[in-house]
Amino acid sequence: VKYTGNVTSGATVSHGLSETPFLILIKPLEAVSDWVVYSEPVGPTAAMQLNLANDPYTYAAYFNNTAPTASVFSLGSYNGVNASGEDFIAYCFHSVPGYSKIGSYEGNADADGTFVYTGFRTAFLLLKSIDDDAHWEMEDDKRDPYNLSYHALQANLTNAEDTSTSRNGLDFVSNGFKFRSNSSNIMNGSETYLYLAFAESPFKYANAR
Repeated sequence: VKYTGNVTSGATVSHGLSETPFLILIKPLEAVSDWVVYSEPVGPTAAMQLNLANDPYTYAAYFNNTAPTASVFSLGSYNGVNASGEDFIAYCFHSVPGYSKIGSYEGNADADGTFVYTGFRTAFLLLKSIDDDAHWEMEDDKRDPYNLSYHALQANLTNAEDTSTSRNGLDFVSNGFKFRSNSSNIMNGSETYLYLAFAESPFKYANAR
């Protein structure tokens, strides 16, 4: 959705979804400013930035400490989400069975890593630790068409693709994804992680690879 800010705490924006969003990415269109990220696991009292590796920063002026509803999301007075007269774009997501899943999981720091159920074979995965300063990791089934998936890009960096086999790896399976390493806290440390996954195809047509 596109909206114009009014620097008023408690302002609301209609998101147009059929249910409450779990993830919202907000960016002003006319100003140099961070991407502000609302996520249900973090809640409305804090936010992360898609272009930074920082952990969540608590600040009421992001979302007025108010969770989104099935019809609107709320804004505080922070210029990065609600500057007066500025135009903003907000990308709003909720889980759709067989198509997308937004949620959180607990890493276990074990080579027999955490399994995350999505209900479909994943084609694209974005994830980030919400307990620590960590990059926004992106994995997909095009750069790694067969398991193990380990080639990574980071949404908050301009770096070339990370092709190190020593980094955390994962398998895309027919109903989710499973981590296969305990080498670092990138994806499977003893922390809580936010993730956004999109499906290759609906679960009833999906196969392991």
